[in-house]
Amino acid sequence: MSMESSSARTEDQQWQDTGLRRDRTAFAKQIPLILLALAILFPGYFMLITPFKTQLDYSISKLGLPTQFYLGSFETALRGGRFFLWLVNSIIMAVGSVVVASVVSALGAFALARMSFRGRAAMLTLNAALMVLPPVVLIIPIFLLYARLKMTSTYSGVILVYAGLITPFAVYMLTNFFKSIPHEIIESALIDGASSVGILLRIILPLSAPALVTMIVVSALWVWNDLLIALVLLPDDKLRSLMVGITLFGGRYSNDVPVAIAGMLMASLPMFILYMVGQRYFAHGLTAGAIKG
Repeated sequence: MSMESSSARTEDQQWQDTGLRRDRTAFAKQIPLILLALAILFPGYFMLITPFKTQLDYSISKLGLPTQFYLGSFETALRGGRFFLWLVNSIIMAVGSVVVASVVSALGAFALARMSFRGRAAMLTLNAALMVLPPVVLIIPIFLLYARLKMTSTYSGVILVYAGLITPFAVYMLTNFFKSIPHEIIESALIDGASSVGILLRIILPLSAPALVTMIVVSALWVWNDLLIALVLLPDDKLRSLMVGITLFGGRYSNDVPVAIAGMLMASLPMFILYMVGQRYFAHGLTAGAIKG
């Protein structure tokens, strides 16, 4: 019995050693991911703690927690520029461009995904090519055209440019998702006498909520953070976007880092709220149509 007990204990010890080695191996594999996550989260940590420091606290410890929560940096940021005017300008441009791009993209994606016509493959290829075209190469021709048409320093001109730049991405995403919707649903609607527009509005779009929300969030985020187009096409100070205003504001307060970071934090809050509202659709929308269609 003693030999059997010793053998059993030896086997148990071997199993424990094997499990311990597996745990160590698994932890070693996770170390690069942990380091990467910390590197990604560090800018957010710095952005959250810095505005609540005084200039003296920041000079003493740039990465440490504030000794006391100081809100004066936010007050200075609000007084130092036309924050609310810039905020309204950015909201108008983001909402207007996303609405225009959503309408055009939904119609185009429905035609490319569900209608058969000559040249459809070529249009899909052209749309994919437009996605990789950098906006910087278009800014000079657009500015010269807008100068002749007297459309610089206008909301409508900037909204049209933004809508045109985000439409190829929106068409690509919605086309893939529309293809993944079962054709039997559309056939049933056609048998019931539904028109193409009715199918799009009553069937396709309600089923495409994840892709639509993802497209809206990504497009609004890109328009909100854009600096080049708003800086070139909106030279009027009253029409500046929030990112342009905050950039100029940050240069003015470059020596007072807490105030500059406070302005940037307030500028990022609307997009953070938008993402949090649509985040339950976001992950599914990014993978929409990746398998089927």
